[in-house]
Amino acid sequence: MHFTSERRLEDGVLEREFTLDDIPGILWTPASAPAPLILIGHPPLALRRMYPRLAGRARYYATRYGFAAATIELPGSGERPRWDAVEQARADLRRAMGAGEPVGDEIVDALVLPLVEKAVPEWQAALDALLPLPELGGPVGYEGGVISIGIRLAVVEPRIVAAGFFAGSLVPAAMFEEARQVTIPLQVLLQWDDEGNDRQAALDLFDAFGSKEKTLHANLGGHTGVPQFELDAGARFFARHLI
Repeated sequence: MHFTSERRLEDGVLEREFTLDDIPGILWTPASAPAPLILIGHPPLALRRMYPRLAGRARYYATRYGFAAATIELPGSGERPRWDAVEQARADLRRAMGAGEPVGDEIVDALVLPLVEKAVPEWQAALDALLPLPELGGPVGYEGGVISIGIRLAVVEPRIVAAGFFAGSLVPAAMFEEARQVTIPLQVLLQWDDEGNDRQAALDLFDAFGSKEKTLHANLGGHTGVPQFELDAGARFFARHLI
């Protein structure tokens, strides 16, 4: 891992950009150390485009609760090389949605499963590189992002002890079986009127999780209408399990 930039933000949080085998990433650390780490996932959009939202969450966690946070660019997004198979699946998805047609399992599988297979080892490699840093310590949490990536990480990565998921559609059928293997504490956020989300599918997935401790936070409103208080609810969830 190679740090490429460093700046101290006005709230005292240290923000450092890094590359890991040509994968861009960002690490935010509070003034206090060592700090538990939260991995912040994001949709398959450019990291630069997602930066304001990701940095806002990371700085809130750092200043209010003393957590560190990190994120990495997803395969095929932003500064990373285009991925022809996934680009085709995205085009098929846009065509189906534009025509008002049902999004078939073949499109969902082609779009999501390759991303899970490639992204999860990269998140694990990021953990391998980050956790030896002296300013990081303790257990790890994961939040947000493509929910299928979070499911796989919760199953295969023992260093992650709690996860906060954002409910979303386009979950391959195979991931429901993996969801039954998830045992760590979960908090799942669902926007009840999300125009791009199949509400019943999200509820079915929540029901499938094998965790003994799982909580569903459902709020009225569309995809971008998440109440501000959910940010603190997520932070308090991690505080219970990471501190």
